Amino acid sequence: MTAHSLSFELAPGGALRGELRVPGDKSISHRAVMLAALAEGTTVIDGFLEGADSLATLAAFQAMGVKAEGPGLGRLRVQGVGLHGLQEPRQALDLGNSGTSMRLLSGLLAGQRFSTTLIGDASLSRRPMGRVIEPLRAMGARIEATPEGRAPLGLLPVEALHGIDYRLPVASAQVKSSLLLAGLYARGETCVTEPAPTRDHTERMLGAFGYPVRHAGSRICLTGGGRLVATSISIPADISSAAFFLVGASIAPGSDLTLIQVGMNPTRLGVINILRQMGADIAIERPRELGGEPVADLRVRAAPLHGVAIPEEQVPLAIDEFPALFIAAACADGDTLLSGAAELRVKESDRIQVMADGLKTLGVAAEPHADGMLIRGLGAAGLLAGGRVAGHGDHRIAMAFAIGALRAAAPIQVDDCANVETSFPDFAGLAAGVGLQITELRVEESPA
Repeated sequence: MTAHSLSFELAPGGALRGELRVPGDKSISHRAVMLAALAEGTTVIDGFLEGADSLATLAAFQAMGVKAEGPGLGRLRVQGVGLHGLQEPRQALDLGNSGTSMRLLSGLLAGQRFSTTLIGDASLSRRPMGRVIEPLRAMGARIEATPEGRAPLGLLPVEALHGIDYRLPVASAQVKSSLLLAGLYARGETCVTEPAPTRDHTERMLGAFGYPVRHAGSRICLTGGGRLVATSISIPADISSAAFFLVGASIAPGSDLTLIQVGMNPTRLGVINILRQMGADIAIERPRELGGEPVADLRVRAAPLHGVAIPEEQVPLAIDEFPALFIAAACADGDTLLSGAAELRVKESDRIQVMADGLKTLGVAAEPHADGMLIRGLGAAGLLAGGRVAGHGDHRIAMAFAIGALRAAAPIQVDDCANVETSFPDFAGLAAGVGLQITELRVEESPA
C-alpha cells in the first residue's frame, strides 16, 4: 500500500480578488453530527464540512449503529438513535487527526454501558488528554490512558455518571463541551465555569435540539436525563478557514476579496478584532442569522498593518487563527507580541515553535516564548524571503505559510501538507481561484 505526501509550491506575489465561500465550520460540523446521532428522529444538516476530521466523527457514530445518508454537496441526513441507542463498536474508533472528536467523544461515551477504545494518528496520540480525563473521572467515568494521559483511551462501561460543578483551570471549549456532553448521561446537574469566554457552539447546538442549557454569567449548567429532538441545521462558513484569506487580502497589495456567509459567533471573532487592531480594512456586510448562528459577508481590502501587543482577552477567541495572524505580524510595521497562549504548544503541532522556525527560514525575526511569541515585522515594503518550510502535518501551519507567499520575494515550498484536507478540502483549488499562485505537488511514498 502506498501513501502520498503533499507539498504546496507557491510563486511569490499576487493579490486576492473576487468572492469566496470557504467550507463549513468544522467545530459546528462535529457537534451537529454528535447531537443528531443522539436525537430522536432524522436530522438534516446543510453546509457540513466534508473534511477528514468531521468525517472521522461521522464514521465513529456509524460504527456505533447510527445510519446516515451523505454527505453530498454539504448535505447530510442522520437518523438519530436517541440518547441510549448507541451500540458497542466492533473495533476501536479511529479519529485520525481530530482532537475535537477525541475530547468530545470522551465525554459523550463516558456514560455508556459498553466499552469503547478511541485511537488516532501519531499527532493525535501525542496530544494531552488529561485535562478531559480528570474531570470525567470525577463524574464517575472509568477511563484508561497511557501513563502520560494520552491516547489510546479506553472507556469502560458504567451504570451512570453523576453531575459535577467544575471550574476550568484553563479556558477550553473542548473540555467544556466534553463535560456538558457527559452531563447528558449524569444524574443531577452538571455545571462548568469558564475563566474566559470560549466558543459556545455546543450550548447553542444543544438548544437547537431542544435540550435546556442554563447560563449564569460564566457558568453553564444542564441536567441529565433529558432528550434531544431531531431538527434541521445549517452550518455557516468556517471563520478559522476564512482567517487565511482575511490575512492574505490584508497583506497583498491590490487585494479586494469578499468572503461569503462566514460564521460570526461572538466567541470566534478574535481574528477580526486583532486584525482590525493592526489596521486591517475588514467590512462586515449583510449580518444575518443562519441555523441559530450569526453570519455575515466579510469584505477585506489590502491595508498597511502595524504591530500590536495582542490583548490576552482576545487569545481564547482566536486560538486556532494564530498561525495566520503570525503571518500578518511578519508583514506588519513594528513588533507584535503574543502572550497567554501556551495552548498553542499542544495543538496538532507546537504552533509557537514551528511557526517561529518557519518565519526565521523566511527571513523574519521571531522569538518564541513559553506562552507566545515576539515577531519583528518586516514593514509595509518588506517581503518574506523565499525558501522551503515544513508544515509539520498541521493543516493550519501549512495554509499560513502558503498565504505568506503573497508577500514573498521568491518562491516558497511548504512540505507535509496532506492534513490540510482535515479542515479545508480543495484549499489549493479555491485559493487559486481568487489569486493565490499555488501548485500541489503529490509524491507517492512506498512504506519502508
